[in-house]
Amino acid sequence: MKNKSARWAQVTRGKWVDLSEPQLAPSELHIPVNVGSVSLAVLAVLAVIFALYWAKAVFIPLMLGVMISYALSPLVNLLQTWHIPRAIGAALLLLASVGGTGYAAYSLGDEAGNLIETLPEAAHKLRVAVLKEWHASEGTMEKMQQAATQIEQAASEAGTPAPTAPRGVTRVQIEKPQLDIKEYLWMGTKGAIGFAGQLGVVLFLAYFIMVSGNTFRRKLVKITGPSLSNKKVTLRVLDEINGQIQRYLLVQIMTSILVGVVTWLAFVWVGLEHAAIWGIAAAVFNTIPYLGPVIVTGGTSLVAFLQFGTLSMALLVAGISLLITSLEGYLLTPWLTGRASQMSPLVVFISVLFWGWLWDVWGLLLGMPIILIIKAICDRVEDLKPLGELLGD
Repeated sequence: MKNKSARWAQVTRGKWVDLSEPQLAPSELHIPVNVGSVSLAVLAVLAVIFALYWAKAVFIPLMLGVMISYALSPLVNLLQTWHIPRAIGAALLLLASVGGTGYAAYSLGDEAGNLIETLPEAAHKLRVAVLKEWHASEGTMEKMQQAATQIEQAASEAGTPAPTAPRGVTRVQIEKPQLDIKEYLWMGTKGAIGFAGQLGVVLFLAYFIMVSGNTFRRKLVKITGPSLSNKKVTLRVLDEINGQIQRYLLVQIMTSILVGVVTWLAFVWVGLEHAAIWGIAAAVFNTIPYLGPVIVTGGTSLVAFLQFGTLSMALLVAGISLLITSLEGYLLTPWLTGRASQMSPLVVFISVLFWGWLWDVWGLLLGMPIILIIKAICDRVEDLKPLGELLGD
């Protein structure tokens, strides 16, 4: 007979369990999975990726304009406190930025041209160095080349006639088209016009975003609904995005300038030619996480080997470049950004690869700001906090 003092519960298949006795912990974690919801989520993600790729001609200028507006908005606000209208302040800052960049490019144009002119000579030195290495290794390739030359001479001395087409078959000879200088210049002009048009779109977007000020911010808060809690969450998300992006851009600008100056001084110290160009390249590529420093290190080590002709100097230049970028990436940047802005290195690397695949070079530059925006949203929305925790360090 069953004990009446015990609490009994009937479960499936007619079995009874005494709930007064301690139960063993389950060995497996059973989480209900809604297959329909997961499928819809996967389809939605794929649709967003397709839209981003298909409309990248719209999204890339839009994101660049947003990034420029975030970088210059604090200065526009400062000018506004000095009783300068936002429209005039934004225009002055954009003109100053474009003019400064153009002047810097024009000033370093001669040195960049000299670097390009040395490329054929550098290629010749590399070929000579490779041939010397081949000759030092028992000359296996040279012997094979001599054998091939002898076989070719024997065939020519035998007077083997050239193969002729069969009777009734017309012989066709393919000739390479001559270079049409007009078409070449026209394609270059089209590329320059397209780049100028894209630059104009980006500048106008940045200008209108800076002039609008907090207009869109107030509209976003208003359309969230009458609930005060929703308005507070929206305001916190916008503040978080604004703080994260501005902090990221400020740190990137400061560290890139520092990396460029230190790289230039270090290369001048070792006697590397065109040190200023490589300093600018180090500053620009520093904005690309992980991949940028690798590109600069490989390029400078190759140029050092071609210039000095020794492996030790190439390793020295590569070591200097790696030391500068490592100190900046692992010590200075984490200290400046703070714990709240740190991202998981794996997430950053995957993000760079994904956005680089999606938007090519522009994706490498915009991948980190986009993932920061996503993390800021996830950290403030209750249902998305697990994803924000996954993205964090």
